[in-house]
Order: sequence, then structure tokens, then C-alpha cells
Amino acid sequence: MHTRLYKESLSLHTDLYQITMAYGYWKSGKAEQEAIFHLYFRKHPFQGGFTVACGLEDAIDYLQHFSFTEEDLSYLSSLSGNDGKPLFETAFLDFLRNSRFRCDVMAVPEGSVVFPNEPLLRIQGPLWQCQILETPLLNIMNFQTLIATKAARIRLAAQQDPVLEFGLRRAQGIDGGFSASRAAYIGGCDGTSNVLAGKLLGIPVKGTHAHSWVMSFDSEEEAFEAYAQAMPNNCILLVDTYNTLEGVKKAIRVGQQLRARGYELAGIRLDSGDLAYLSIEARKLLDEAGFHNTKIVASNDLDEHIVESLKQQGARIDIWGIGTKLVTAFDQPALGGVYKIAALKSLQNGEWEYKIKLSEQSIKVSVPGKLQVRRFYDSSRGLYVGDMIYNELNPPEGNSFTIVDPQDPIRRKRLSAEAFVHKELLVPVFEKGQLIYPLPGLEDIRQHRQEELSKLHSSIKRFVNPHLYPAGLEKGLYRLREDLIEQLRPQ
Repeated sequence: MHTRLYKESLSLHTDLYQITMAYGYWKSGKAEQEAIFHLYFRKHPFQGGFTVACGLEDAIDYLQHFSFTEEDLSYLSSLSGNDGKPLFETAFLDFLRNSRFRCDVMAVPEGSVVFPNEPLLRIQGPLWQCQILETPLLNIMNFQTLIATKAARIRLAAQQDPVLEFGLRRAQGIDGGFSASRAAYIGGCDGTSNVLAGKLLGIPVKGTHAHSWVMSFDSEEEAFEAYAQAMPNNCILLVDTYNTLEGVKKAIRVGQQLRARGYELAGIRLDSGDLAYLSIEARKLLDEAGFHNTKIVASNDLDEHIVESLKQQGARIDIWGIGTKLVTAFDQPALGGVYKIAALKSLQNGEWEYKIKLSEQSIKVSVPGKLQVRRFYDSSRGLYVGDMIYNELNPPEGNSFTIVDPQDPIRRKRLSAEAFVHKELLVPVFEKGQLIYPLPGLEDIRQHRQEELSKLHSSIKRFVNPHLYPAGLEKGLYRLREDLIEQLRPQ
């Protein structure tokens, strides 16, 4: 993100209160106190049963370039408080000038399936640095994780059909469009209309033409003929400007002209109307004319629910163009990921002190500790069977564990390291500010996402009332959390 789209420093890409807190830590002598923060979400988006982690590469890019330029510091020095005096001392700005990223970072690899309360990122290091990174990391991870999850759902609905991301014109600005194209590709789309994403990320680019092309000519057939002359090796004709089925017939006539020149009509696109009916009728017309290999592309505000419905209706659609409802996550515009402190090392004795945020809403109560996630896998069935969130500062012993759902303590599951294969989800990314994680390629991330989803039971992937995957706190961690709640609640 940083080096591909922007030339200036992005260290001020944060909320003011992150910098004022960093200043407060510095003034209080706590800036270098070691802290642990976790980035996670509380509920799956889209009322679904899984989420696809995405955005790590851009987060890494941001962290690698984390520093304050002279222009950044000049701007901060211009800010004033209510009394008209500078908001920040010159010595603090000097402190920022000489600072470099020094945190340890653990992360879930992109394309992994993840569940509520599981850290996508764990940041450990100087308190002020952990704090000031909250906003940019949430900004990057929340959006891309949301879009990758939406794309994965659309991919499931489309089954084996190609899915193209066509949303740039409706995306939320330049970065929103670029990031959405990347996340959608990771989530399962096969290509994009976004040429910049094609150039910078290597995503296959696809496209047809707009209604304006047809309307700029005296007749629809003349427009089709001109397009076929201009793009004989990439001819997909938009047939619904005036009358869809008549448009299909004209496309067939132009397709016959293309054949006479040694080319084939690649496809037609439907962008309005009853897509099930029109695709069935269009397929009949194409097949009767001998255009069995001409693809039918459909667009028009599609999402996973509409795609699934059209499939059930027997629609003869070969390629799905998904725009607005994918790149804007139309039915849920934000993931709602959060970033919470979970432990702080005492300045007096060097011992870790657990931290927990309480709330009147149980779902907003945070989880203390230095968290890791252990995923258990039934190799005989080829399925994931449960995730255990545990505290590395006091890890569980033995080979048999109980996990507890923090929102419903009655929901518990026994997981055995002897019965199941297991792995730790969070892997090292930065060590004392130095990148140690080998960045996978985009195709590798896509393959990982595909493998991850194949290991989830189909009931977890359904769109309506999905089965709840067992993901919970290790029993000892759950008890620690309950003890801290009891200590902090007024009696």
C-alpha cells in the first residue's frame, strides 16, 4: 500500500488521540514500558460462520516505513491546545524524529480462516508504539478482511464459475478501490476491471464495454460491429441497452462476421432484467446459432445471495461480474475489528500484569494475556475441529484441553492433541522491528484460502444460520478472565 500508491510518509495516518496518548506516555515516563496488544474482531461479518484474514502484506509495508518525517513533525509542531500554546513539546517531537519501529509482531497468515476473539495480529513492544499503531492497523486489516470474506462467500455461491470484480467505479476512493481489488482476488475472484491493480499486483484484468458505447452509434448492430472490428480477440458484447434478446440476436450476427475473419465471439453480457430467464433464453439462441462456446456474463448489483438464487433457478450464466456489493461490502460496511491492550510489564518488578476491558455488554469484555491460537485438525476427515485461544504467559499443560465460549460458557468442547493434529496460527512477522517473515505471493495466498475453506465443514459455510465452529478460550484462560472481571467489578 505505502510504497505502491503513496510517496509521502503515512505515519500521521492515525487518529489524533493516538499521538496525544503517546505524548502522555512519554510525559509519564511510560513510553518505553513493554506492552502487548491484540487486533481481533467480535462477530463474523455478514451473519456468516467464517472470516478470511487479509491485509497483512499492507500492514507489513506500513510498519516497515513507520517513521516521522520533518514535514510530519512540522505539522505536529503547528498544533495548539485550548490555551493557544503548542500541543506537543519540542523534546517529544525530537523523540519521534529519532524513533524507529521496534515491536515484535505475530500474525495469522493472509487467507487463513479465523473466528471471533482470535488475534489476527499480536503487537508487543514499547507502549507508545503499540498504541500509535492502533488506527492504521485497524484501518488496513478491517477493510481487507471484510472484502476478502465477502469475495469468499461469492466464490462459494458461484461454485466453479469464474468471478470478476467490477467495483472500482463504486469503491470508496482510490485506496478503497485498490485494496478491494487485492482483497477480492485473495478471497476468490478470478480477475478485476481495475487496471492499476493489474499493473501493480499482477491480478488478471477483464472488461467489456459500457452502454455509452452502444448509445454513441446510430444503431446497436453498428456499435457491435465497430467493437468487433476494434477488439476481435476480446469481443464481449453488452446486449441489454435496448431489448436484451434482440441484442443477443444482433450479437450473433456480429459473431458470424467475426468467424468469417477467423475470430470467435467471446461472450455477451447481461446487466439488467430477469437474469435467470434472460440467460436461459440467450443460451438457447446462442446454441441454436452454433455459438456453444460463447460465454454469458452477468452483472447488475449481484451478491452471494443473488448468485445462489440464480444458480437454484437454473440460470445459464458462465461468468459473474460483481461490483458494488462486493467492494463496498454493501450489507455490512465495516468489520468492527478492535485493538486492545492485554498485558503490561511492570516498571517496578518486570512482571507481566494482565489487563482487561470491562463493559456492560459481555461481547465487549476483552481477553487478557499474551494470546496464541492452536487449531486442531482431524486428518481422517480432512476438517478443522476446533480452535483454542490460550495464554503463552501461562500455557496449558498436557495433551487434553477444554475450550470455553466466552459468550456462552455452556458451550464447551474437549480437544485432544493425541487425537488431532494441531498447529499454532500466529506466526512471527517482526522481531524487534526487523521483518523475519517471508512474504508469500498473491497466488500462494489464494491457494491457502482455498485450502483453508476446504477444511471447514459445509454447515459452517452456509449463508443462513451457519453452524458455529468451536473456537473458545482455554479453560485456564477463561478462569483468569473471570477472576479479573470479579476483581474489577464493584461489589
